[in-house]
Order: sequence, then structure tokens, then C-alpha cells
Amino acid sequence: MSKYDLIAILGPTASGKTPFAAALATELKTEIISADSRQIYRGMDLGTGKDLADYTINGVDVPYHLIDIANPGYKYNVFEYQRDFLKAYEEIKQKNTLPIVCGGTGMYLESVLKGYKLMPVPENPELRAKLADKSLEELTDLLKQYKSLHNSTEVDTVKRAIRAIEIEVYYVEHPVAEREFPELNSLIIGIDIDRELRRNKISKRLKQRLEEGMIDEVKRLIEQGTSPDDLIYYGLEYKYLTLHVIGQLTYQEMYEQLETAIHQFAKRQMTWFRGMERRGFNINWLDVTLPMEEKIERAKALLKE
Repeated sequence: MSKYDLIAILGPTASGKTPFAAALATELKTEIISADSRQIYRGMDLGTGKDLADYTINGVDVPYHLIDIANPGYKYNVFEYQRDFLKAYEEIKQKNTLPIVCGGTGMYLESVLKGYKLMPVPENPELRAKLADKSLEELTDLLKQYKSLHNSTEVDTVKRAIRAIEIEVYYVEHPVAEREFPELNSLIIGIDIDRELRRNKISKRLKQRLEEGMIDEVKRLIEQGTSPDDLIYYGLEYKYLTLHVIGQLTYQEMYEQLETAIHQFAKRQMTWFRGMERRGFNINWLDVTLPMEEKIERAKALLKE
């Protein structure tokens, strides 16, 4: 039996962390809990890079959790993620297997790896009114003033930045959290990808997803009742594709701005993970270019240490 309670697999976008997690889960006969703040939404598939085919290895489906659990337009948060993570974690542990959490949302990962005691945060209309006229840059600077758990990689729209500040202000005003969260002894594995290779993979994947119908996905979500404002709130693909669909950006403007935004997002993810190391997390980095079999063997060796 392993001394670990959990395996965590992290890495920037386009690093191949999901195929690795699925291959390792197959080897260990276990299940995966997603740590992606946008893959929780139904119907938001291409834009969030769900790649559900990655969860099938040699014709065998790897069970996964916390994907497709909320309707688009809903504002899911880290408090809810902790609650839903624990439920999935306990279900998997009851099967006497070692759960794997996999994703790139640093705040979600850190909240369960460190066991932050969080509370649900209500809306603050007065604060929202006060911040309403500020630019994204001003809001981001304001957010930096807090000793923040908030994942700055996700703050790429004004609405998200205001919500992040709202959460930070609430925790300053309500410092005592009543909610218990178990301490988990976790083996953390990071997928290390060279900057240039990462950039190439991001650009190639963006072209592929556009060819597969990412713009049609956004049109369909709007037709089904998700407001453009709600889609823009989710940032990245949904922000720029929606601005294109509603006529505020040409295709070329959308493509160029989105490509740049994804590169910047991946860079911020890596900054977050390096920050986790400075905050005391031991991340075992595996080179993305290693053959899958070797990555699996190295992970199994780490489990035995």
C-alpha cells in the first residue's frame, strides 16, 4: 500500500498532462479527478480542451470526475471545487485505489493539496459598484496587494478580476474559517515542457480546434441561452471567440489575440507552479519528451520512494 493519499499531475496547457494521467490511472487501476476550472461546464468542450478521447486507453475507459458537472453561465468557485473534490476523492478511496487529480488550475490544485479551509463568498454589491469603472490592469494591480490564494492565471476579464478581489476582501473581513479539510500526503508530478515546444503545441492545437468547430460551439452555446457576457467571463477561447461571433473582432483579430492570450496563460501557469515550489510543494518534474512508458515507470518509482 502506498504511503501517499493522492497523486497530483500538473502542467501548463498543451503539456500532455491528461494523456499521462490517463495512462498512469490505467496502470494503477484507479480514477482521475479533474482540476480544471472550465472543463466542469457542459457543452464547453473544444474551447476548454476536454479531449475526452484521452481518457480511453487501448479501448478501456478511465473513470473521471468533475467534468461536465455544471451548466454554462454558472459561476462555479473554489469552495464548491473543494466540496466536490472531497466527494469524488472519498468515492475512489472506498475502492482501495489511489486517486489521481490532474489539471492546470493552480488555485484548485493548491486548495486541495494544502487543504485550505474555505468558505462560500457572497456577492458584495457595494464593492462591485466601487470597482466597476476600473480597467483590467488596475484590478489586477489591486489584486496583487492581497496575500492571495487567488489564481492570477484565471483573471483575464474584468468580471473575473472583480470577483477575485471580492473573494480576497471577504477573507480579510472573515479570517476564521469553520470548514475542515483533510491533510493529504500527495505525490506531485509536473510535466515539464520547453517554452518553444509549448508555443508550437499551443499554436497547432488552436488551429486544430478552430477547424473542428470551436466557433460553432460558441454559437450553439449562445443559441441555447448562455449570454455572451457569461461566455466572455470564462476568458481565453470563450472571450475572444464570443467577441468574434458578436461582431466585435474580425476572424484575424480574434485569432491573433487569442493565440497571444493562450501563450500568456501558459506562462502564468508556470509562474504559479514555480510559486507553489517556493511555498513548500515538492513537484517532481518529468520531461514531456520522455516516452510514455518511461514516464509511467518514473512515476511508479516515485510512489515507492
